[in-house]
Amino acid sequence: MRSLWRTVDRDTLRDIVLVCLADAVVAVSFGAIAVSGGLSPWVPIVMSLLVFAGGAQFAALGVVLAGGGPVAAVATGLLLNARLLPFGFAVADVVGRRWWTRLIGAHLMTDEAVAFALRHSDPRQRRAAYWVCAIMLFVLWNVAVVVGALAGGMVGDTNVLGLDAAFPAVLLALTLPALTDRGVRDSALLGAAVALAAAMFLPAGLPVLLALVGLVALLRRPQVAGAQIDPDWKVS
Repeated sequence: MRSLWRTVDRDTLRDIVLVCLADAVVAVSFGAIAVSGGLSPWVPIVMSLLVFAGGAQFAALGVVLAGGGPVAAVATGLLLNARLLPFGFAVADVVGRRWWTRLIGAHLMTDEAVAFALRHSDPRQRRAAYWVCAIMLFVLWNVAVVVGALAGGMVGDTNVLGLDAAFPAVLLALTLPALTDRGVRDSALLGAAVALAAAMFLPAGLPVLLALVGLVALLRRPQVAGAQIDPDWKVS
């Protein structure tokens, strides 16, 4: 473990710390919103330990607090976390070859850890950046969720703190980078329109799943249909 910290360069370690601190603030809001919404404190704490996926946790929490059932909540979380599948292929070399290291590495996989791993081309630095970010983020995230859950129980009405705005703000922050692509933006707008229309007739949770029809706009793009790939493209 000590060798991992020694391998990570100072600039990367600084960026990892900053990202983890920012995510910790989000984790506090998650725990507080969950408890103030009526859930027992142990629910967000256990969920963070077992799921450990910020976007999926917020999405599932939103479905539950809106009155949706557990099936819709789980389906929404799984849908959002499906993006981690190609990420797993991208960093397969850093999680080790033993089954237990692969299991732990997969559980700790986040967008941030993958991004820091892909920043490097050297195998040792890739491995060190991934594990340092993953472990640090797992610890800080779960500690922050506990703090948020306790704070939510003591404050009672977290609306006075404005934490209710954190939920849509976090989801918006997660999606904004992808919306720079026109095809993705069209797909998202179509899905949002379908979800808004369905929300007037269907139970909470189902409109989110129906938003998948927005993928039709993305699949009809010439780049996707024709599988046009830039030969000069590469991962930096």
